[in-house]
Amino acid sequence: MTYGITGNPSKEQMWEPVAELVSWLMRRDLPFCLQQDVADGLAARDLVGESVCTENATADLAAASDMVLSYGGDGTLLRTAHALGDGSTPIVGVNIGRLGFLADLETEGVEDAIGKIEAGAYHVEERMVLQATARAEGNGEALDLSTHWALNEFVVDRSRETGLLEIDVRVGGDPLNTYWADGLIVATPTGSTAYSLSAGGPLMVPGTEAVILTPIAPHTLTVRPVVLPASATVELRVRPKGRPYVFAADGRSNTLEAGRAVLSVARAAHTVNLAKLDGQRYFKTLRSKLMWGANAVSS
Repeated sequence: MTYGITGNPSKEQMWEPVAELVSWLMRRDLPFCLQQDVADGLAARDLVGESVCTENATADLAAASDMVLSYGGDGTLLRTAHALGDGSTPIVGVNIGRLGFLADLETEGVEDAIGKIEAGAYHVEERMVLQATARAEGNGEALDLSTHWALNEFVVDRSRETGLLEIDVRVGGDPLNTYWADGLIVATPTGSTAYSLSAGGPLMVPGTEAVILTPIAPHTLTVRPVVLPASATVELRVRPKGRPYVFAADGRSNTLEAGRAVLSVARAAHTVNLAKLDGQRYFKTLRSKLMWGANAVSS
C-alpha cells in the first residue's frame, strides 16, 4: 500500500503533522508519495530532508498511490477528489479545518488509522456523484463547463449584477416548480451536510440513493426542499434573460447568461471512494460535529 499525501498548503498548521507522518512512515518502511506542492512546502520549511521530498514527489497522485491522505477541511477533500479525477483511489480526510464532515479523522489519530488500514480493518464507501451538462437554449449546442461533476452539490446562484433569480425546474421532463429565489442547490446525500444544510435542507445518510433540491432564500413561504430519486434528471432554466448568474460545482464557479443555457443534472457513472475505519459510525460523526445532545449553554 502506497500512501499519497496531499493537503491545503495555505494552512500553516498542516505542515508539522504531515512532517511527523512522513517520518513515521519512513521508520516503518511504508511506501508513500507527496503531492508536488506538499513536497515543496516541506522542503522549504526544512521539516523533512530535501532529498526525501525530491525522491517522493509526484505530480500524479492518482497513478502513484493506492490511498490518499488529504490534510485540510472538507473543501480540501473536495479539491483532492477533483484532482484525482474519476478514478477509484480511496481518500482519507484528515481534519485541519473546523467542522470536518468529510475530513473526519483528526491529526492525532492518523498513525493509528494507518496501522488499522495495514491490518485490513477498514472499508471503502462509494459516494454518489452528480454530473452536469449545459446546452444552448434554442439550437441545443453544447456549452463548456469548467467542472462537469460534483461530490457535494451544484449551485445556481445570483451574481453581483443580478437580483432575484427565476429558475424553471423540470424533473424527468415534467415541470416541478418555478423558483423565485437567490438560488437553488442540487445536492447529493454527501452534500446534505454542506451548503444544503445551511439553506434548510434535510440531512441524509451517505448511502441513501437520492438527490436533494434546496432553494436558497426563496421568495415564498410555501417552497420547501424536495428529495428526488437518484435516477432523476433535473433540468434548470434561469431567468430573467440576459443577466449573468453563477453555476458552481463543489465551489468551482462558472458564470453563465440567463436565458441562454439549459442545465441538466443527473447521477454520474463514477463514484468518489472514501476510506473509513471499521467502527466509524456516521451518526456518531453527526452527534459530535453538530453537538447533538450537548448542553451548549455555558454557565
